[in-house]
Order: sequence, then structure tokens, then C-alpha cells
Amino acid sequence: MVEPLSPLAPAWKPGSHGNFAAGVGVVLSETRPGSIVEAAAWHGEEKKLIAAIRKSTGLSLPDGAGAGTYSGGKGAFGIAPGRFLLIDQAEGLAARLREAVAADTGTVTDLSHGRTAIRVAGPKAEWVLSKLFAIDFALPAFPVGSGVSTVHHDIFAQIQRTGEDAFDLYVFRSFARSFWKMLGHSTEEVGYEVR
Repeated sequence: MVEPLSPLAPAWKPGSHGNFAAGVGVVLSETRPGSIVEAAAWHGEEKKLIAAIRKSTGLSLPDGAGAGTYSGGKGAFGIAPGRFLLIDQAEGLAARLREAVAADTGTVTDLSHGRTAIRVAGPKAEWVLSKLFAIDFALPAFPVGSGVSTVHHDIFAQIQRTGEDAFDLYVFRSFARSFWKMLGHSTEEVGYEVR
């Protein structure tokens, strides 16, 4: 099977960029998970959906927008009341979830081919993202596993903290190249590396 071309390909420039006087501040990369899925519960069925997510992924997901979990390349977080974004490095998560989610519980939508996943990591990751989004990215306010849905100048982004100094961003594939270039410009002053 031929791997699909990344929307970032024309703008992808591996290596070091920007000001490295103080070392590498940020590492940018594309993660390419096998599955990016949205699950939404019908009103009053949130607990059943969370149980189906746990059964399909093995992830214990707290209820509520922003609450989430990340472990071993699998992640899930609330993006709105009763709605969750789920990520798995393996393909087939949407099919597994559809088997576990009853029709009277909610819906499952496979977003894998419509989103691009970008990782922003390093000691200056919080600082760079704070320049772009009006969100408190400090670890106590935005713990590992938690996530948020937001926008940057009309570019919709879903962000999950995947480590103490790492964040995975999910953007529409059609905006990915523009968003990637903007990230590069935003990280130049702290020095960044593309891997």
C-alpha cells in the first residue's frame, strides 16, 4: 500500500531553523496517527458512550469538555459536552467504536483522512502555543491528557497535551500547510527543528 502524500509535503523542510543562540526551543513534526475519530453521545447517553470508548480503546476517559487521557500513542479528550476526539496510532478505531456504540447511544465519525496531526514539543512549546492561542498552556492548568478545541485566525484546531512539554494539534487537512508555515514563523525566535 502506498502511503498518501502529506499536505505538508511542499512546505516540509527537515533540519534546524531560526535562532539557536539558546539551543533548540521547539521540535515540530507530523505524527500521522492511523485513526482520528469523533464520537458524540445523544443527550443523556454520555456515560454509555464513555463506557463504549473504554471498551474499544482501553482508555478511561473522564466526563467533561477538556478532560482527557493519553497513553501509549492512544488519546481521547472531550471537545464539547458529550463529544470526544479519539486518536490511535493503529487504523480501524472507527470500526471498533461503531461496533461498541449502540445507535441509540450516539454517533462515530472517522476524521482520519480529513485531519493532519502536528506535534509541537520542547522546552518552549507552551510559550509558542501561548503566542497563537488565548489558552493557559501551563502544566497545572493544562495537564497531560487534557485537550481543547479552539481557533487561530479562523483555522480550527484541536489540541491535546501528550507530555510535559509536548502537544499534538489536529487541523483540517486543507489548512495544514498554511498552519505549518505559521508555526514555523512563530518558533523562529526560539529556534526549531523539523523532524
